[in-house]
Amino acid sequence: MGIFFRRTKKLGKNTRLNFSKSGVSLSRKAGPVTVNSRGRITIRLGKGLSWRL
Repeated sequence: MGIFFRRTKKLGKNTRLNFSKSGVSLSRKAGPVTVNSRGRITIRLGKGLSWRL
């Protein structure tokens, strides 16, 4: 596992702008499901536990 960089900026209640080494993306959260502009889907299973599709 290497070193990584990620920074987020909240744009609204459920919207974030994400900055990382690979570029910029936008993510939206709907309940336990988060979808970003790159097509990645993350489902929160519990506190500190999530599943990335």
